[in-house]
Amino acid sequence: MLKTWGRAFMLLLVMTIITGIAYPLVVTGLAQLMFPHQANGSMAYQNGKPVGSEMIGQNFSDPRYFHGRPSAAGKDGYDATSSGGSNMGPTNKSFLDQVAKQADQVRADNGLSSNTHVPSDLITASASGLDPDITPTAAQIQVARVAKARNMSGQKVQALVDQYTEGRQFGFLGEPRVNVLKLNLALDEQ
Repeated sequence: MLKTWGRAFMLLLVMTIITGIAYPLVVTGLAQLMFPHQANGSMAYQNGKPVGSEMIGQNFSDPRYFHGRPSAAGKDGYDATSSGGSNMGPTNKSFLDQVAKQADQVRADNGLSSNTHVPSDLITASASGLDPDITPTAAQIQVARVAKARNMSGQKVQALVDQYTEGRQFGFLGEPRVNVLKLNLALDEQ
């Protein structure tokens, strides 16, 4: 019996060293060598200072900036430590009221008529509540507001939207998207 316990303890020790120490060190080392930007959080910098991660949505409310998706993560939204959706279904009255209110706000902020269709990504949170991207259509309806607030031409702002629109991954996965943080940082550089 003592011999069995000794072997079991040795196996536990060996597997702990392999899976708890060696494997994580190898994977971390390879990630740092092959994908250093992503392995370090995909941080975005402005004037040499980190301003956020390109992979986590942020709350932009100033009219000079493009606004991203609403967030249901955390009490006030955009809390990366509390990632998650609202868990409200499409028949939930509170959810429907919230979406209608958000659509009215988007229309008011962007000078749109009351019957203008608002893209769903500007009025509903993603599953994680932290999606950093919006559709090109969602960016398009904000161009006039941002251009006016920054005293820029609409064509110049639209050119930036076009420049920061990413296509489908590998040409067929996902949908075209615009990273809101990257676009807003590019606007600040103008």
